[in-house]
Amino acid sequence: MTTATVRTRFAPSPTGYLHLGGARTALFSWAFARHHQGQFILRIEDTDLERSTPEAVEAILKGMQWLDLDHDEGPFYQTQHFERYKEVIQQLLDEGKAYYCYSSPEEVEAMREAARAKGLKPKYDGTWRPEAGKTLPPIPADRQPVVRFKNPQDGFVMWDDMVKGPITIANAELDDLIIARPDGSPTYNFCVVVDDWDMGITHVIRGDDHVNNTPRQINILEALGATIPVYCHVPMILGPDGQKLSKRHGAVSVMEYHHEGYLPEAMVNYLARLGWSHGDDEIFSRAQFIEWFNTDNLSKAAAQWDPKKLNWLNAHYIKQLSDEELMQAVLPRIEARGGQTDGFDTVAILNLFKDRAETLEQLADSAMLFFGPYQAADEALKAQVLTPDALAILADFKARAEQLDDWSAENLAATIKETLAAKAVKMPALGIPLRVAITGQKQTPSVDAVLALLGRDVVLARLQQVLSEQHIK
Repeated sequence: MTTATVRTRFAPSPTGYLHLGGARTALFSWAFARHHQGQFILRIEDTDLERSTPEAVEAILKGMQWLDLDHDEGPFYQTQHFERYKEVIQQLLDEGKAYYCYSSPEEVEAMREAARAKGLKPKYDGTWRPEAGKTLPPIPADRQPVVRFKNPQDGFVMWDDMVKGPITIANAELDDLIIARPDGSPTYNFCVVVDDWDMGITHVIRGDDHVNNTPRQINILEALGATIPVYCHVPMILGPDGQKLSKRHGAVSVMEYHHEGYLPEAMVNYLARLGWSHGDDEIFSRAQFIEWFNTDNLSKAAAQWDPKKLNWLNAHYIKQLSDEELMQAVLPRIEARGGQTDGFDTVAILNLFKDRAETLEQLADSAMLFFGPYQAADEALKAQVLTPDALAILADFKARAEQLDDWSAENLAATIKETLAAKAVKMPALGIPLRVAITGQKQTPSVDAVLALLGRDVVLARLQQVLSEQHIK
């Protein structure tokens, strides 16, 4: 393969958001082009005028931008090329490779029903297909025709799929495909063919739900004298239960994962491993993926969505963020929660929680322990944890902490140890009551670090409040 000639494309229909399957297809097409120093083209297939929306186009573009799947050309819009499609349709009509069909949808359905009744493949019966010596029916009045491609009736369509291997389809199995509707607008399969031809697409990487379209597209390309691309049909993604991936599995817009606090690096890494592998490597950079990617290691079996693995990967990438990257990623989420970071060592607080977070949203939630309004423990938790014995230990700790000249995590850790030794108790006897009294929660990161970051005045005031409530000095 001559690397300079490689041209791939991602061609979504803007009838909805950029979903996970589409994002993976885009990723594989992008990586193949990058691996071979080729070009990656973005094409918006918006010929379905009733269902295509500007909002969906925007969602697709935002999703591609978030995943950093940069395109070399485009985005191209099929609705801007209607004159070109009409030109090629006319060329096929002039060459006798397409024809006008005046059969109504009801008549075509009746043809299919008749074929089913005979045990044959249900398809258009060629009523209006011109053949030597054949007399066509009278043209019905006031009926606008469709244009059908004159599909070969004999022989086979064959291609060597990069994932599925050699595929052969008998032409007798295929309809004479409609390539223009009654209003003259071109149909999906025809637009795809013309675009792939005009754009010089060398490799078509797409989901295997398009396998049935491929023989029809190849026949049209051959009729036009165009070069046939290499096809690569990637198996679908299944949910954790083995069923088709759906919204209940998390099959939502990739931008929803952004909102939920996933990093694009984690999503790219995870999508790359859905149906592709490089040995046992699970974690790799974008650059490594481009270097390693080839279609030989694409799986023939369907991939399975695993939210736990995505979370594990996301947690890994969160840990890798620099202090500045962490701030940029999490501060907008804290602000959206009404958090106030003034007066706090924000970087230290985020680093305190980042090893425990699977998503940026979890990290922002945890950090609100510092940046949000203080919420004291409820009465049930106080009754459970702040027993008379626990309060006595807290009073001892408070008296020692008040003597500290340097309010640091190290000195607080030493003070905790002194209190434990003086009271002859284990860490939970002080640690849990201390957390509940200071944060209102039973579980936090290292308590000495939490106390240090909250500051002397806050900690001593909250301890005093709890002890005062129980009339303990």
